[in-house]
Amino acid sequence: MSRAERLLDLLQVLRRHRGPVSGRHLAQETGVSLRTLYRDIASLQAQGAAIEGEPGLGYVLRPGFTLPPLMFREEEIEALVLGMRWVAGRADTPLAAAAGDALAKIGAVLPPALRDRLDASTLMVGPAEAPPERIDLASLRGAIRAQHKVTIRYRDAGGAESERVVWPFALGFFERVRVVVAWCEARDDFRHFRTDRIEALTLTGARYPRSRHALLREWRAIQGIAP
Repeated sequence: MSRAERLLDLLQVLRRHRGPVSGRHLAQETGVSLRTLYRDIASLQAQGAAIEGEPGLGYVLRPGFTLPPLMFREEEIEALVLGMRWVAGRADTPLAAAAGDALAKIGAVLPPALRDRLDASTLMVGPAEAPPERIDLASLRGAIRAQHKVTIRYRDAGGAESERVVWPFALGFFERVRVVVAWCEARDDFRHFRTDRIEALTLTGARYPRSRHALLREWRAIQGIAP
């Protein structure tokens, strides 16, 4: 690995951690000696990287710092292409189009050799078999982003229909179904709703009282899902 690649790898490791990370831990993750790690951090700081901390206290990359989008390993390019192709084949039309646009933007800033690898990726995604839906997923995603309540008319697996006010905060894309995760006011608890069983969805425009991130953290803890 060249020194430039090593420095980029160190920045990526720092980006994965939300809080301060010890130099010893960073050295282990990047496969260098502690002395080399300290030199690399000093080099990045000298080049303008927003790394805060010092030996004995740990290091953190200040939020908002972005990396040049030019350097990708071959596996990273394959992951990008595979992920975008999966979204294009499984998501609603606006999100599928956004995946194609994002991939085009990435390709536009890559060096020619890496752009060729992007275009020539041989990783494919099979055809989707998701059941038809009656609601506009783009509207639902908008409600999640805005942290707004929605009213849904839902038909369960047994055919029973109910109307509920829910606080949607996550949307799961599975191979055959999509599931919205929400706080249900009627049940006073978290519930999962298959989107193909939602008969109707009404946007209320009313903001729910808890933050989306807080709901997601609590739901993950209950489900035993690591953040």
